[in-house]
Amino acid sequence: MPAMGKISPEVFRDYVYPNLGKNRAEVLVGPQSGVDIAITRVAPGTVMATTTDPVFIVPAYGWERAAWFAVHILASDAATSGIAPSLMTVDLNLPLSITTLDFQQLWSAFAKTCQALNIAVVSGHTARYEGCDYPMVGGATVMSIGPEESYVTTAMAEAGDILLCTKGAAIETTGLMAATFPDYIRQHLGEDILVRADALFSQMTVVDDALTAAAQGVRAQGVTAMHDATECGVVGGVYEIAEASRLGVVLLDDAVTVRPETQAICSLTGIDPLTSISEGTLLLTAKPHAVDKIVRALAARGIDVCVIGEMRPESEGMWRESRGVRSQLAHPRIDPFWAAFGALAAGNPPR
Repeated sequence: MPAMGKISPEVFRDYVYPNLGKNRAEVLVGPQSGVDIAITRVAPGTVMATTTDPVFIVPAYGWERAAWFAVHILASDAATSGIAPSLMTVDLNLPLSITTLDFQQLWSAFAKTCQALNIAVVSGHTARYEGCDYPMVGGATVMSIGPEESYVTTAMAEAGDILLCTKGAAIETTGLMAATFPDYIRQHLGEDILVRADALFSQMTVVDDALTAAAQGVRAQGVTAMHDATECGVVGGVYEIAEASRLGVVLLDDAVTVRPETQAICSLTGIDPLTSISEGTLLLTAKPHAVDKIVRALAARGIDVCVIGEMRPESEGMWRESRGVRSQLAHPRIDPFWAAFGALAAGNPPR
């Protein structure tokens, strides 16, 4: 077990996957390491994509921002199915410190964000308990219902598919550092970098990215796999797509966009932007004939996208290429964001 963060693929393989209850024919895609969603057939020709995550609330961001981010974390994984999220169940296990006014502001903002995404909250549980504290204050499941031929998963990429990346690396790292430690960023990097980094907070979602890309066609017509680059960032996400799809890959490090504000904050805090948490960065694979159409559609929505590699047969292995030199692509395992964030929170910034 890791000291912090998600369990390793080995723990998943040895303890979770063999113990999933009853096998049911309607479960088309069950739990898999590196796969964001499950797929269940709910009627002939109709499926439901589901995903479950913690409810992540940081009061210091303000209830409006905190709730927006919490909802988009949950909805983003569901959107990577290619089917728009529509339903949510929410379990809130709140700390004793939350007041009625706090809760009213939090839940109003949460519901407003769901409304904007056309998501209905259909069931849940809400209570205050001892031993509960921010930021993890419960869990939620988001559901997307649509035609069976319309979904994709991380495990559906194919050799020859082109690998694309929206927005760039370490979007979440940049946005959270600016929102949490504005005085530190301003002191060391200046007001301009702080303002630009803080603006990325509203980019920490892939709902629009994923649904826009999928609307151009899926599977043989376009997008074959999508993955939200959360913990371990672009490198971890690309590795997970290749592993889940049983493919090789060539990741072109130099092709991955790293925004100036991101590079500045990552350099200041000792973080590798390519391996750091990046909610808001969509990794997707697509058929070569569909790439231009997908890029144009994303650009029309104001979403930056770059080509960062290609999926290869499994026998060719997984590789990173930088300045013409290749090295083996390995999963980072430990996201550098957490140590840097914890050090700053404890008043021990890197020197």
